[in-house]
This record gives sequence, C-alpha cells and structure tokens, in this order.
Amino acid sequence: MRIAVLSGKGGTGKTFISVNLACSSIKESVYVDCDVEEPNGHLFFNPDVSEKNSVSVVIPEIDFNKCIKCRKCTDFCRYNALAMINDKLMIFKEVCHSCGGCIILCPQKALSEKKREIGTVETGTSENVTVISGCLHTGEVSGIPVIKKIMTKIPDNKTVIIDCPPGSACTVMESIRSADYCILAAEPTIFGAHNLAMVHDLVKIFNKPAGAILNKCLIGEENPSRKFCTDNNLKIIGEIPFDETLGDLTARGLIASRKNDKFKSFFNNLLKEIIQ
Repeated sequence: MRIAVLSGKGGTGKTFISVNLACSSIKESVYVDCDVEEPNGHLFFNPDVSEKNSVSVVIPEIDFNKCIKCRKCTDFCRYNALAMINDKLMIFKEVCHSCGGCIILCPQKALSEKKREIGTVETGTSENVTVISGCLHTGEVSGIPVIKKIMTKIPDNKTVIIDCPPGSACTVMESIRSADYCILAAEPTIFGAHNLAMVHDLVKIFNKPAGAILNKCLIGEENPSRKFCTDNNLKIIGEIPFDETLGDLTARGLIASRKNDKFKSFFNNLLKEIIQ
C-alpha cells in the first residue's frame, strides 16, 4: 500500500508524520522522500546508502555548421530556452523543459540530443525501513524527472510512505499519482485551514481517498482545521498534541516512534487505521 503525506505549506509536520509512520510499521516499510528541492527525511534516518543513481534530462546541442538560422526552433520554444542573438543560436539549458520539439522541427538536423544531470536518487536502509531520497540540483527548473526516477525504485508488497513536496504544484501531483491513500497534514490555525483546503481540492481532482492528521493541537483551543474537516466531511485520522517531549526529540533529529514507546504505539495505531 502506498500512502502519500502532503500539506499545503511547509512546516506542518509532513516529514515528521511520514518518518514516524514508516518507523512504526512492525514489518519492513519504505520511506520515500519526494520533496526533492529540500529533502530532509535522511537527517532522521541517517541511512546506510547502498545505491546512488544519477537523474538526467535531454537538452538540445547545436551543430553550427548545419544551422541556417531559420529560427524555427526559437519560434517554437514557448519557454524561450533558445534564442538567436547577434545572428547566433544560443541555448539556455536552465529553462529547457526537454520536450524535444526543437530537434524534431529543425529542417537541417542541426540540433541533436545531449544528456544533462539534474539530480540524484539515493537508496539506503535504516533498521527495518528502506529509505529512498531524491535530490534536485540547485537552480533546476523541475523536480518531476527526479520524482519519476524515485517511483521506479519503490519495491512492491510493502507499506510505502511517500513524503510529498509542500503545496499543490506539479511535483506534488507526480508524487501522489500512484498513491492508494493521501494523508493531509495541517496545523490548527486559520492559515493551516486555508492550505488544508488547497490540498483537499487537489486530492479530489485525482479522486484519491484521503484523511487528515492535525498537528500541534492545543487542548481547549479553537481549531479552524478541525472545523474545515467537519464542514467538508474529511475524516480526521488523528490529532497530534503540542507536546514538549515530542518537540525536543524531533528538534534533535530523533525519531519519536523509535525513542518513545508511547509515540510508537500512537503512530502504529494511526498506521493500522489508515491501512484498514
């Protein structure tokens, strides 16, 4: 079963929830970090890395001896990755989306394919958890190719926890595409409820079953995110209290469900309910 954990913004506890759910599984599980622009799950797991793969995209390369400066490629490219400057064709690889259209359209076959590395995918282990992390190189336009590579590394027949990027952009869509269930992590604030609504709309578009986990909850305090769940018939799977012990463990890069029996039981029960 593949369980995706997402949130409308960063800082809601998405990685905290993902890491602890993965560790609370009695059987072997898989933690997948799709937050490729800023992966930090490995800071908790500190896995023994057994495999590292490069992720590349295809960009055009120019043969100036064949180019007749017809501008068909520059007119085609909607991302302005090609431009004719001082009567010379130039490629801006950082904004190229690797669609290949310019290569197809070039009448002189002056453009050919060249691979360019944009990131890496690492696989390792941490006790009973397989840890798969993607990392996009700084300044790259899109992490989708890295996420697609990650998905090819996920083993079958295991409980898989997918730690999605924050927000609701294309990388999040790619991360939840193969998920069987989505967990929406939210804070108990007006801002938290607003961002919860954003990812709730996203999972409805993808027709994914979903439930919410409300983090940092205070007893007796108004909780706009809880009200949103009630008003929109969104099941609340669990509420995580604002707990100093929990905060201290997490701040020190420790996994609460491995260090504290109370939290291990709490997250194990959450995982059982989600799978059921």
